[in-house]
Amino acid sequence: MTPGPLSPPRTALLLIDLQVDFASPEGAMARAGRDLSAVPAALADAATLLAAARTAGVLPVFVRLLGSDLCVAGTPGTEFFGIAPRADELVVTKPRFSAFTGTGLAGTLKDKGIDTLVLAGLTSECCVASTAWHALEEDFRVVIAANACAAYETALHDNALRALGLSGAMLAPTSDILAQWNKK
Repeated sequence: MTPGPLSPPRTALLLIDLQVDFASPEGAMARAGRDLSAVPAALADAATLLAAARTAGVLPVFVRLLGSDLCVAGTPGTEFFGIAPRADELVVTKPRFSAFTGTGLAGTLKDKGIDTLVLAGLTSECCVASTAWHALEEDFRVVIAANACAAYETALHDNALRALGLSGAMLAPTSDILAQWNKK
């Protein structure tokens, strides 16, 4: 589905939990035996979206978890994987699944005139979904870059996206988002 106008000055790209513990073959989830086979393609699409966002003037927001079991502060598991923020780009550190819980992100985005969010990252059924639900509650327009998200089980990914699509989020392939941001 074409997501409709994604005006760069009013849109932010949220890159959710693309961290070593979630995405790397050496991270905690891989060591726990999770199937990371869908992650490399999602990472590649997220990196492509990031490059296009930077060129188009879309605000990139790097969201990372700091937790007590995963992504523990001071460990390599917290590092971004496959992408990295520039010194002047927004990094949001969250204590819970949603990028909005306890972070002040909604106010920061609204203060910048952002009303539309494109979400990419890990995992579709957990932190991406939690952030999407919360964003909808905060009255943001939510577009899920479906192929720039992944889960450790295909059914979880598919079902999470289906539920979000039925509940107000728009689902779009990366190519549709790129086509809008690449318009001159």
